[in-house]
Amino acid sequence: MSGSQNYINHVALVLDASSSMAHLSRKVVEVADQQIAYLARRSKELDQETRVTVYVFADDVKCVIYDKDVLRMPSLKQLYRTGGMTALLAAALKSQRELAQTAQLYGDHSFLTFILTDGQENASHRCPDAPARNQRELVEAVAEMIRTQEDNWTLAVLVPDQMGRREAMQCGFPKDNIAIWDATSTQGLEEAGQVIQQATEKFMVGRAQGIRGSRSVFSTGSDAVNKDTIKAAGLTAMDPSKYQLIPVAREAAIRDWVVECGHTYRTGSAFYQLSKSEKIQPQKQIAVLEKKTDRVYTGPAARSLLGLPDVEVRVKPDHNDDYTIFVQSTSVNRKLVPNTRLLLML
Repeated sequence: MSGSQNYINHVALVLDASSSMAHLSRKVVEVADQQIAYLARRSKELDQETRVTVYVFADDVKCVIYDKDVLRMPSLKQLYRTGGMTALLAAALKSQRELAQTAQLYGDHSFLTFILTDGQENASHRCPDAPARNQRELVEAVAEMIRTQEDNWTLAVLVPDQMGRREAMQCGFPKDNIAIWDATSTQGLEEAGQVIQQATEKFMVGRAQGIRGSRSVFSTGSDAVNKDTIKAAGLTAMDPSKYQLIPVAREAAIRDWVVECGHTYRTGSAFYQLSKSEKIQPQKQIAVLEKKTDRVYTGPAARSLLGLPDVEVRVKPDHNDDYTIFVQSTSVNRKLVPNTRLLLML
């Protein structure tokens, strides 16, 4: 495919509008509108055409916006109404079946769908959009559909609990395309919106590097890092004389430890090892350390490598045998964790 090909992203939001979502309905509209505004901005910045489709589902599945240019999207305010049961599997089948009819002539097309639900499937067998009449056949139909989708299709789902996660896995969703959100509060929905945004950022940055689809759209943190993703992000190793790795022998405040080890502390020059799940602000720099060689990679592309958007997000330190993530500290009293390392820029 020639480099002059247009990148065209077809992004779909498939939103649960069953009765139990009523207490969150205003927040759903707000989060969806924020996601669309974000997509519009990033589409311009990355020069990728983005077209948005929105489905809502309760007793049945309705397409309320189809493949519309993200720069011309209305608010969902008039389009999202709650009431009814949860035809989740029918929504998965109908959204993907109809999107598959979208023309893919001329250009590098890619399909990314997020399904958001707060409950268990309980209505698809009665739904005219479902091809099967019982739960088992429906689960098999979804699993078969996911198994046979082309490599430029990414289907992800946000579920409310471990039971929802198990059901999604039975339906064939790749495990890293399933996220759990807190469906009891607006705060939980706000965080789900951030997770979707983070996944979209990773997807769009990946598109520019020739990646067409993803089976690990929700994996953030170090499990997104490997030789190929480092190369694709255009990261080059730093000059080893420009930094030092200092072992942390005991719990200490970051400035105290740097000074105790005989160095001068300058704000922003010290990076701590990511050792627990935490929020990372948009201005924080990220560094990636290759364990075997102690090579360090940093720069703005290191953030996009982890799929970090330019808003505050929570990142977890997934286990990675080859790489370690370091986060810039801008405080003097951040507590360092014993048996980790500190990265100091000289």
